[in-house]
Amino acid sequence: VGLGLNIHERGDETVKDSTYVGFLILTFLGACLAWTLVDAKDVVRRDGSRIILMKHPTWKTEILGLWETLRTDPYVILLFPMFFASNWFYTYQYNDVNAAQFNTRTGALNNTLYWLAQMFGALIFGFALDSPNVRRTTRAKAAWTSLCALTFIIWGGGYAFQRKYTREDVALEGHKLYDWTSSGYIGPMFLYISYGIYDAVWQTCVYWFMGAITNNSRKLANFAGFYKGIQSAGAAIIWRLDGLQNSPPPYMNLFASCWALLAGSLVIALPVMILKIKDTVPVEEDLKFTDETIEDVIGDRFTYDSPEQKMA
Repeated sequence: VGLGLNIHERGDETVKDSTYVGFLILTFLGACLAWTLVDAKDVVRRDGSRIILMKHPTWKTEILGLWETLRTDPYVILLFPMFFASNWFYTYQYNDVNAAQFNTRTGALNNTLYWLAQMFGALIFGFALDSPNVRRTTRAKAAWTSLCALTFIIWGGGYAFQRKYTREDVALEGHKLYDWTSSGYIGPMFLYISYGIYDAVWQTCVYWFMGAITNNSRKLANFAGFYKGIQSAGAAIIWRLDGLQNSPPPYMNLFASCWALLAGSLVIALPVMILKIKDTVPVEEDLKFTDETIEDVIGDRFTYDSPEQKMA
């Protein structure tokens, strides 16, 4: 949308109002599509088992559930730095790389490539993490190792690019911005695509790590609540730091904070990968956090490949 509406903007101009209108329409349509999802209580897996839920949730049980999660699963705190880092780098990438070094239409192209790369990154890692031919514990360790490698390869390339300019350079009148026709654009373009892949891999792995710990949807909802809340707090903090009027931090400082948070949070989360992710989780263990019984979840076991086979 942004690229199509600003394809002729070669200067450092803000995007057109129609860009925001287009995003609002798409957001509204996406919200409407959410109503087409099947209720979790009606989902039946191929083996006949059902989703683990709270049969009688109240606002009180949901609020207390956050505390119960920390009390029964304190190891989740080791994932909090990963949660905090997961959106921290957005401000740096959007404002201090894309907006600082590329003109309007090239920035729109970068964003298009960034999110396309996210789709492919999430697709590839999603299928790899769900591979039934590899033990879950092995997949967890492989995912952690891959994140470590990508953190140093991609952000190492980002360090080389960040060394070429400062906030003071960008503030100078006549600062030259990259256009997609500029010589030397290809390298930064692939760096930005790599940032998009990395973002998708990080988010996919964090969600998978949480899902690999338990099959209890109530506990997972609390994990996700911590994730999104802490993630948003991190994003708000760096957005404010980057927007300081009198003395905003140098670009290199913000870059370093991103790289350090990502690398450090992986180290802190390593015990969870090694000790808490198992190949299987007993149903009895998952049911401890709900008011359901084994009969509610397992039901009558059956396997079918299609509605016709089920009816037969």
